[in-house]
Amino acid sequence: MARLYTALIGLSLIWGMSFVFIKWLIEPAGVWGTVFLRCIAGALVLLPIFFIQRRKGERKPLPIWKLIVVGIGNAALPWTLIALSETQINSNTASILNATTPIWTGLVGFLLFSAVLTSFQWIGILVGFFGILVLMNFEVSGIFSSDFVGVGTMILATVSYAFSSHFTKKYLAGTSVVTISTFQLLIGAAIGFIGMLVTQPIDVGSILTGEALLGIIGLGCFGSGIATLLYFYIMTNGSPEFASTVTYLIPGTAMIWGFLLLGEPVTHNLILGLLIIFAGVFLSSRKSKKTIASLTVGTR
Repeated sequence: MARLYTALIGLSLIWGMSFVFIKWLIEPAGVWGTVFLRCIAGALVLLPIFFIQRRKGERKPLPIWKLIVVGIGNAALPWTLIALSETQINSNTASILNATTPIWTGLVGFLLFSAVLTSFQWIGILVGFFGILVLMNFEVSGIFSSDFVGVGTMILATVSYAFSSHFTKKYLAGTSVVTISTFQLLIGAAIGFIGMLVTQPIDVGSILTGEALLGIIGLGCFGSGIATLLYFYIMTNGSPEFASTVTYLIPGTAMIWGFLLLGEPVTHNLILGLLIIFAGVFLSSRKSKKTIASLTVGTR
């Protein structure tokens, strides 16, 4: 059991620091370059495992189009939106908004996938919304104005995660986790590369030194590669419910990393909003904690 707790804490530290890694990469790599680098680095970790798995197991046809949808919805789109958000908001704020993913999953499931929500889940969704308002200091107009980049784009990223989790559960239930993770990284890398060519090329000299290089290794190899495998180790040797508790730990570790490495302030609104959102996540997951567990992979 000690190993499971050690793995859980390690996972929360890795995924919590992902938001700091993004901050370090945005300036030299740009938004699209950040997506490309984290995806390609993560894919390099998972590709050997994917090929070994395919060699040992059945080589059944891959559901390419469904994998493309998940690759866009669970990697390319949300990771672009998160990088864009962090050009305007602190990493700790981004991590707290990211923790609302289970809340949006309930709402997306109800609206698009015929999911039935309990009264507790509806209350949790409303509480979660209130927590977001507290986090924003009740400045709602910013979401619908030119200030949309930041909180608004971060919320869109969590909605994208929510859609992808339901889509994966419905259409890719029989597909290997390694296959899904590897392809979503490859698709994310391809889209990030195209976006980078159209907008802002990577400053190669800048990304090969200092914090940017650490960001590539940490965000790609650890955050998008090793952490995925670590998560499934916890879920396999522990339980989905135990693994899902990382959702509650990530904002806390992100807040610590943001304070220590970026000097980001920890405000009263940040802490209060975090506690209220946690209450909303808890209530909205009352029906099945396994739902939260399915969301966590790929969300960092």
